[in-house]
Amino acid sequence: MAFTHLHVHTEYSLLDGAARIELLVKRAAELGMDSLAITDHGVMFGVVDFYRAAKKAGIKPVIGCEVYTAARTRFDKNSELDKKQGHLVLLAESDEGYRNLIKIVSRGYTEGFYYKPRVDNELLRQFSKGIIATSACLAGRVQQELLNGNYEGAKREALEYEDIFGKNNFFLEIQDQGLEEEKRINPLLKKLSKETGIGLVATNDVHYINK
Repeated sequence: MAFTHLHVHTEYSLLDGAARIELLVKRAAELGMDSLAITDHGVMFGVVDFYRAAKKAGIKPVIGCEVYTAARTRFDKNSELDKKQGHLVLLAESDEGYRNLIKIVSRGYTEGFYYKPRVDNELLRQFSKGIIATSACLAGRVQQELLNGNYEGAKREALEYEDIFGKNNFFLEIQDQGLEEEKRINPLLKKLSKETGIGLVATNDVHYINK
């Protein structure tokens, strides 16, 4: 089975992603990949184009989004306390999950927008069915706690996400893109996985088609 990219930013991750959908899917097909995800930052603008391009290329499209998580709740809007957001990758496992993903992303805008469209755990819990979540990149809450030296805090975050999405529906992302921060926390992510039973998933934080 070919490796599947589950953390991918296209041109629709505005001012961030540089991978045009048609060329992205074409390259995945050239590499023999049989499936590919789309997880743009906070939006699902590219989902329909991605779905059609992937189907045309014989690649299974995995529909997702890398949502921004609110520092407190999605309704709090204090510049000192709420400006910074975390990241969390959500992937639709079923038609119901796709509909729930749309609801989460939409409410991130209509209810949670402050600098970015934000979601919180209350919203995630309400619409968690049919969704698989991963802990995202270095900006994810679990990783941020590890970078801050708070292993127990990271463990609490991971277990709460597992409680929200259900056992085997939340995974810890492990990435190795040559960043010093990743080298620091990857052994801790492995330890956390072993202690909690939460699975590890290897990803790349894709923003480009070619190096």
